[in-house]
This record gives sequence, structure tokens and C-alpha cells, in this order.
Amino acid sequence: MTISVGILERERIDFQLNSPFLFEKDENKISGKFSATIFDKKILFNGKIYDELVFYNINNSTFTLFDVKIGINFHWEQFENQHFEGDLKIVSNGEKLVAINIIDIEKYLCSVISSEMSAMSFSELLKAHTVISRSWLLANNEECRMKNEELKMKNEKYKEKQNSAFYILHSTLIKWYERDAHTLFDVCADDHCQRYQGVSDRRNTFLKRVTSAVEATKGEVLMYSGAICDTRFSKCCGGKTELFSSCWADRDFDYLIAKDDNPSPFWGVREGYSDLTDEKNAEKFIFSSPKCFCNTNSKEIINQVFKDFDKKTNDFFRWKVTYSNAELSDILREKSGIDFGEIVDLIPIKRGQSGRITLLKIIGTKHTLNVGKELEIRRLLSKSHLYSSAFVVKKSKKGDFTFYGAGWGHGVGLCQIGAAVMSANGYSYKEILEHYFNDAKILKYNI
Repeated sequence: MTISVGILERERIDFQLNSPFLFEKDENKISGKFSATIFDKKILFNGKIYDELVFYNINNSTFTLFDVKIGINFHWEQFENQHFEGDLKIVSNGEKLVAINIIDIEKYLCSVISSEMSAMSFSELLKAHTVISRSWLLANNEECRMKNEELKMKNEKYKEKQNSAFYILHSTLIKWYERDAHTLFDVCADDHCQRYQGVSDRRNTFLKRVTSAVEATKGEVLMYSGAICDTRFSKCCGGKTELFSSCWADRDFDYLIAKDDNPSPFWGVREGYSDLTDEKNAEKFIFSSPKCFCNTNSKEIINQVFKDFDKKTNDFFRWKVTYSNAELSDILREKSGIDFGEIVDLIPIKRGQSGRITLLKIIGTKHTLNVGKELEIRRLLSKSHLYSSAFVVKKSKKGDFTFYGAGWGHGVGLCQIGAAVMSANGYSYKEILEHYFNDAKILKYNI
């Protein structure tokens, strides 16, 4: 089974066929450096106009795409030259060209695992991430959706389609971002879907570690109530995982419950802040350092998950950011297009079960707006993104705003740092998945 992965989008795409590819299924084998440009909504390539370009891989060839942007809009945003297996397809969306990689799903997973984390990671962590990456992909794949339609229709929680959507009502902006925003390909190559950064890491001495994890779990997916689980993951939950509905559409899944990232299920009760939807409890939690899997300072373990560009982030379990009033006002105006004037206050209206704010009131001297969900809150309050929406805001006498936060990412499903700690402590990949995905079962799926 193959999938299509959108790699980059721009008016001109520079690429290199590192060894011969078949062009347009004819007998012409071509290699070398090329450029394709947008021309009257079509593609100009080698002096001719095309509706689309397809370069077919032969003899395990690779191609290179130059200046691929990764970490789009996040604080680690940068450009890389990336190398890929499979076929290269270039299409026009009417305004820009889109480079798409057509590749076998298992080869895709090898790249995803070594792109999301170090290829040096513990083997059980690599296996666990392979299963959830495969499950997430197949859960929303059109072919998979058709195969499971009858089963899904029997369960109300699977009826709605996952949308990237927003609505504005009574000065409230609610927005979330989903994978089906893509129409020209199955998934993108960046953090919006799953990191997919080519074959560079798989061509080094750690190739066997990644491929072994993929082969050892070949075809394995997480399933619940007869359907493949929508397996989400983030860098660090901050101590407690979050519900699906806090981040995406207004529905939840029984296997994505909010739970303590700790083997003991009642530590939060003992500490006195188990209900993190309560503002006082959330504040106490965020200012604490609870005992949990993802609360670690071990460089060995952190290096299992963080790529070199991720290591720019030193504080992730608990973090702090301070803005002057003018800085925050400028950021909000730039990111939202709204002039709030001087920022008077930021008031949490609603929190999820991990303490993440899902609805925030922004009060300015010129404008007031309620904003959700969690990623939109993070996006509007930073030049890139805040690490998470599990934060408490303190305003100084001179008007500065300091954000005290917990975790990195949305917190739904698997916590990558927590899973790395579990693996380091001898947990198997099946035990890791059982911890983060309630009552889900690992089953073989015929891909």
C-alpha cells in the first residue's frame, strides 16, 4: 500500500534526481538537477507546459528536494535539503506548485519514526511510536475508512468527520486544525500531520534500529470497538493527558481519556488537585512538580525524543515566558489581525482535564474576544506557538504578562517524553500503549 505525502509548496521547486527515474512512464530515463515553475496555473518544465509531472522510481533511486521548510510557524522553523525514496509527483494548486512523494507505507513509517525522534531511541519506544504512527495514518485513510464504514456506523462516536474548522459567534473565535485540510495528498510532511523528513537518518549506522522496529510491528495497529484508533501524540503532556474534544471536534473517544502520566492513578487526589478544570487546582498543578513519567531531567532520555532542532527547547515540563504589554499587543495584532489596544487581562474561561485552557478571554482597551481551541490560543499568544495552553498568567504592576506553563503540545494520547521514560524503565511497547490508550488492543491489520 502506498500513500502520498505533501513535502513542499512554492512557485518554483528545485529538485535533483540522484539516479535515473522514468519520466511520465515513457522509456526516457532522466537524472540530474531540475527546476519546475508555476506558469498560468500549470507547470513549466524543460520548456514545456504540463498539467502534472511524475517521476517514477526505479532501482531504489532517491531524489532530493531543496530548501524544504520544517517546523512551519513553530520556534524551530528552518530549511533543509531532504532526500526521498519512492516516486516524485509535482502538481499545481492554481497558485503554487506542490511536491508530493508517493511511497510505500512501511518505508514512510521508517522515516516518520526517525524524524519524530532519534534513531538511537530505545527499541520499545520505537516500536510503540511505529504502532501509533501507523494507526493514526490508517484511521483516516480513505481506503481504511471505506473498509470500516459498516463498523463505524454502529458506533455513534465515529459518525462525524474530522474537520479543520472554525466559527465566530458572539465575539468568540473557535478554531482547530485537522489533517483533512489536505486535498491534493494524504498527509503533509510537517508537525501538522507527522514529521516525515526523508531518508537521511535511515541511511546511517542506525538504519537497523528503525527498520527493525517497523518490521517487528508490521501491520500492527491499535483498535477499539472494531475500528482503528485515532492515535494522537505530543512531546510532553506535563503530567496529565488531555481529551480529544479540547483540541479538535466536539467529541471524545473512550481510548483517549484524560489520565495521570503515572503508574498510580490516584496521585492527583492525594496532592489535592485532581480536577484540573478548576482554576485553583490548575494553578496549583502548574506551579508544582508532580511525580510522573514525563517529569525528567535525564539528558539520555530527552535525547531519545528530541531532534537537534528540538533541543533549542530546554524547559518543556514546566516553562515561563514574559511579555511587556506592548509586545503582547503587537503579537496579538500580528497573529489575529485585530487591534486589541492595550491588553487589560487574559482570563481562562474553560480548561480541559489536563489544565489546558480551551477557551480564553482576551480583554483589550479596544477589543475583547473569546478564543479557542488550545492550538489557536497558543498561536495567538506567541510569535510562533506557546509550548502548550496549560498556563497561568500573572500581570505585574507595570503591565507585563508572565505565562507559567506545563507541557509541550496538546497532550492528547501518547506523551513522547513519558513513553521514553517508560521504555528506559523496562516497560514493553505494549505496556506503553496500554498506559496511554485506554482499553485499546494491538491487532494485525491487512494493509
